[in-house]
Amino acid sequence: MARSLTYGGFAPLSKAAACLAFLLAPLPASAMEILALGDSLTQGYGLPASDGLVPQLQSWLQARGHEVTVVNGGVSGDTTAGGLSRVAWSLTPEIDAMIVTLGGNDMMRGIDPATSRSNLDGILKEAQARDLPVLLVGMTAPGNFGPEYKAQFDSIYPELAETYDALFYADFFSGLREGGTAPANLGAVMQPDGIHPNAEGVKRVVAALGPSVEALIAEAEDR
Repeated sequence: MARSLTYGGFAPLSKAAACLAFLLAPLPASAMEILALGDSLTQGYGLPASDGLVPQLQSWLQARGHEVTVVNGGVSGDTTAGGLSRVAWSLTPEIDAMIVTLGGNDMMRGIDPATSRSNLDGILKEAQARDLPVLLVGMTAPGNFGPEYKAQFDSIYPELAETYDALFYADFFSGLREGGTAPANLGAVMQPDGIHPNAEGVKRVVAALGPSVEALIAEAEDR
């Protein structure tokens, strides 16, 4: 009777051949890992876990075919000093790129812009030392502390992005503005504190920010 070529009925060499084929087969590409270093805006303050910035951004990217994991490095209440203090150990060997969204709490506390600049400089310097591409997400100061403070603070982000050849996204909240102005019903996109976007607001932030993150992915793939 002829030997049936079913499981368990292969010739003795078939196991060796199968093993060789496995070793020669290309390994599946591992997902790229992006660290999102930030404060409560990144952490997802006040929202169910699935509605925060990081989960929504990762879903947005994966829906566009990107094999990527976004690591939530957001700490509520964090300043640029806090980000600097933890960036070295946050950049584990698996991280391929970094998004930096810090400075909002510095601004709200009226911290000297020179101090914020120095801290962000240190964060970007750490990424540069590891040859990691960075997307720097900017903040714009209100006029509460005067025009000089605003000018000094607002200039931090574009100038550091140029110095370190980082990708630059000018304003975290720009996705909430329609035609350059905030929507008439701000409550539709913000939590009651008026500081943090709600789930719909985060969705709009992600839709606006997403293409810049795609550019970051492309840069990481080229390295």
